[in-house]
Amino acid sequence: MSLPTLSELRRTLVTPGCHEALLDQVLAAAQAPDAAHVFTALFVDAARTAARAADALLAQGLPCEGLAGLPVSVKGLFDVAGQVTLAGSRLRRGEPPALQDAAVVARLRAAGAALLGHSNLTEFAFSGVGINPHHGTPVNPCDTRVARIPGGSSSGAAVSVALGLAVAGLGSDTGGSIRVPAALCGLVGFKNTAARTPLAGAFPLSFTLDTACAMTRCVADCITVDAVLAGAPLAVPARGVAGLRLALPQTLLLDALEPAVARAFERALSQLAAAGAQIVPLALKEFDEIAQINQPGGFSAVEAWATHCADMQARRAEFDPRVASRIAPGEGVSAADYIVMVQRRRDWIARVSARLAGFDAYICPTVPLLAPPLQPLLDSDEAFFTANRLLLRNTFTTNFLDGCAFSLPCQAVGELPVGLMLAAPAGHDAALAGVALAVEAALAAGRAG
Repeated sequence: MSLPTLSELRRTLVTPGCHEALLDQVLAAAQAPDAAHVFTALFVDAARTAARAADALLAQGLPCEGLAGLPVSVKGLFDVAGQVTLAGSRLRRGEPPALQDAAVVARLRAAGAALLGHSNLTEFAFSGVGINPHHGTPVNPCDTRVARIPGGSSSGAAVSVALGLAVAGLGSDTGGSIRVPAALCGLVGFKNTAARTPLAGAFPLSFTLDTACAMTRCVADCITVDAVLAGAPLAVPARGVAGLRLALPQTLLLDALEPAVARAFERALSQLAAAGAQIVPLALKEFDEIAQINQPGGFSAVEAWATHCADMQARRAEFDPRVASRIAPGEGVSAADYIVMVQRRRDWIARVSARLAGFDAYICPTVPLLAPPLQPLLDSDEAFFTANRLLLRNTFTTNFLDGCAFSLPCQAVGELPVGLMLAAPAGHDAALAGVALAVEAALAAGRAG
């Protein structure tokens, strides 16, 4: 099945009982073979309560707005009251259920969303591939002939939306975990400025880089969901593509593009330029500094080690070996080294933000490759880690910048999904959302033409 956008649903879901009927369809589809491994738990009773509450409003002649009564998936690292927060791991199977909702989950529930279930993810959210050896790996629905990776770490969130099981997938983005699966599954992902949404009740990967955010089918829906998660709507300016100044970084982000990605991206740039956008090549050599500044260990590894050190020392065999190998470099990094990392990053953010002044966004492919076939990455550590580095390369620049970014589909009809990323420094969320709406409309017009 597939679900339309929020605005389309609101035009059709106008009779009492329609929300519960939709939920029944979704729950049935969630049991189908193509939805295998999308969820680690379903919240049937809570979702039905929300759907019935929305239907009760309609029965009283009152309107339903926003997410009320509509299915939303919750990445399995966010606490949901009464549920065990597995965070994609078998190590947490014996943990007690959460006593209360994570802050963003509570806001979704208060908005009337039918919280459908905990969606699957890479163990402890530490990979851009989306493979999970403990709970299985959901298959990307974009290709019916070849089983492809969904992207990660918000793998189940992406597939839940791509299959039409949810209107939105709540997830997190530490190095690209919303935008990578959105790009590979043909969705829109919005990584807001990290400080915009609370992380209370979310199992951490990196205290420095984690962001609570979501993916949907269109930019407007991402903006709607972001307003709920943040507790306040963005004041999004209305604008067109004409006059946009988009920086096209020449360092790192255009390297080693798969031909299909390069073609889709160049076509998108041509469409935007034809609509009046200024595409300005910009060296941005600062992007080459990230690998060095993020040493030793890297923020994610150092901070994940702080979270998992006891289990890594006593129960390492129970981890996904690939995740354990990414946590391990955090061991032994001194406080002095960590403080230097923080200081160097702060200086880097200031320099890059200054370089981007006067631009509405920087633009690049979200990821440099199409969704790779799943089996080779299951079979080979070398293939897995090569793909993981490439998948996270472009998106991580925004996390390191503490910025905000959208990933939009830019492939032509009949092509495998390709993501186009628009990104900006911290606090530019509202302006960037206006840019994303304009770019989305221009790309849609190009496909229609």
